[in-house]
Amino acid sequence: MQPVALPTANSDATVGSAPGEPPEVEVVIEVPRGSFLKRGSTGHIDFVSPLPCPFNYGSVPNRIGQEGDLLDALVLGPRLAMGTRVRVRVWGAVTLTDRGMSDDKLVCSERAPTASQRNNLVRFFHFYAWCKGLLNAWRRRPGRNACDGWCTARAALDRARPREAGWRGPPVEF
Repeated sequence: MQPVALPTANSDATVGSAPGEPPEVEVVIEVPRGSFLKRGSTGHIDFVSPLPCPFNYGSVPNRIGQEGDLLDALVLGPRLAMGTRVRVRVWGAVTLTDRGMSDDKLVCSERAPTASQRNNLVRFFHFYAWCKGLLNAWRRRPGRNACDGWCTARAALDRARPREAGWRGPPVEF
């Protein structure tokens, strides 16, 4: 997957598509595939993982998820450098609950993930939610942590809202 020239952060990077075609979004990579450092949308290190990230992880810079942070997105495929911006198709999402807040993770790639890849992603996020629950307990951050499963790309995108010009970061520390 090659980085591509993209519109500015103020433009609508969520692109409509022909009926039956998956939507496309701009994703900025925050955690390259294979990295042990989990960074948030503000660039700060959230935690050091004992396992490498199995995919490129980032966010959609012009959409805010239900928890108040940039909408999360993972990009399947080869490793992309931190800061890379790509326009990519969204095939679905995994919904995570983190400290009681819904947190969709868009699943993006050039081709639709197979059923096996989808199952592996949901399994990964079940494990991730369990680990995040332990980290949140250690940090004394209460609330439910769980993977709530797969949903459609459109459902996750419809739950997000446009990023306003004055947005300065999430309302809670992650």
